[in-house]
Amino acid sequence: MKKRLSVAAVALLTVLTAVFAFGQPAQAAAGFSVSGGKLYDANGTEFVMRGVNHAHTWYPQQTTSFANIKALGANTVRVVLASGDRWTKNTAADVSNVISLCKANKLICVLEVHDTTGYGEQAGAITLDRAVDYWLSIASALQGQERYVIVNIGNEPYGNQGYATWATDNANAIKRLRAGGLTHTIMVDAPNWGQDWSFTMRDNAAGVFAADPQKNTVFSIHMYGVFDTAAEISDYLGRFRTAKLPIVVGEFGFDHSDGNPDEDTILSYTQANGIGYLGWSWSGNGGGVEYLDMTTNFNPAALTTWGQRIFNGVNGIKSTAKEASVYSGTTPPPTTPPVTTPPATGGCTATYTVIGSWQGGFQGEVKVTAGSAGVNGWTAKWTYANGQTVSQAWNASLSSSGSTVTARNVDYNGRLGAGASTAFGFIGSWNGSNPAPTVTCTAS
Repeated sequence: MKKRLSVAAVALLTVLTAVFAFGQPAQAAAGFSVSGGKLYDANGTEFVMRGVNHAHTWYPQQTTSFANIKALGANTVRVVLASGDRWTKNTAADVSNVISLCKANKLICVLEVHDTTGYGEQAGAITLDRAVDYWLSIASALQGQERYVIVNIGNEPYGNQGYATWATDNANAIKRLRAGGLTHTIMVDAPNWGQDWSFTMRDNAAGVFAADPQKNTVFSIHMYGVFDTAAEISDYLGRFRTAKLPIVVGEFGFDHSDGNPDEDTILSYTQANGIGYLGWSWSGNGGGVEYLDMTTNFNPAALTTWGQRIFNGVNGIKSTAKEASVYSGTTPPPTTPPVTTPPATGGCTATYTVIGSWQGGFQGEVKVTAGSAGVNGWTAKWTYANGQTVSQAWNASLSSSGSTVTARNVDYNGRLGAGASTAFGFIGSWNGSNPAPTVTCTAS
């Protein structure tokens, strides 16, 4: 993982909305499928990933990890594989064994090729086209396993250079996989070492989805130091929800060398909004990020601080994971279109902060936090005492009546889990003094 480059903090960017319907795939898949921005298993039951990453290709002897991950409550494991370009190739026979271990432990397998990591910046990294060569070379291990396997084309396929072709390269890779006979749900990772600080994936996801003949593609964002505030997390994930494009947090941690990710918001926001997550990683980390191990030496009885948080903490795996219905032995009625129950409505609080100030102007931010129960929407209100005015805002809909300002959530950040937060910003003007007003918050 590399440190992010600078990103405009207050740019108002338009979400690309697909001109086609994100409905049922034109060709029904034999296994997982995507509809309305949600992932469904082969029984037509909505499936939300709750799991971890496991570095199988570097620790192939650690086959008991699959049972141990399941025992701690996970429903999914993202498995690191290698194409043979940077690390020893995982053969079709080995991949078949990995899939059998997933099935024996009632886990969904997300299989990824790690050799693509940081292409364009990392020496030895391979192209997505080369990753497709690998998948087609082991197609015999994948075909017939569509009910249990999702194919993640390549891990973090671009670093911070040369990522302009991300959309075209992913679209072409998907088409090659389909032409090669793979009908699985396909997962694609973001560029910029997975963190998409350039918003390349966010702003081109609709076109990549449209390029899949089966409309069966899921997008994966990796959340480390780039995602260190609640506002960044809710804004990024919320835009995919608004566009009805399927998104998962394919990797994240509780700390990182490039910054301190807000893991509490990642966990609460994904839980409140039915978004999957896969933490990094079970064990065996090196290169200075050993703190991301969830277990000590692959021992499930020796959970680290991070392991305790993601498995046993609030909105963690143990309390939120639901096993895929394909393992239950029954076929529940399809849930398309999806029917969800809103969370209980609770209260909310809001805090006002002046981020920066200059002669006659300032930038402000308001952080909204749900109370002991989830909320479906919120309204923040305050009254200026010194004639301040607001001219523009982002991540909220603002209106003014005299000195009173009312801010309401937008469609992608209104739903918050218990204790979860989001934030919105604005530009204002002032003359004389600029004290912070008291803000009230009302939940709906």
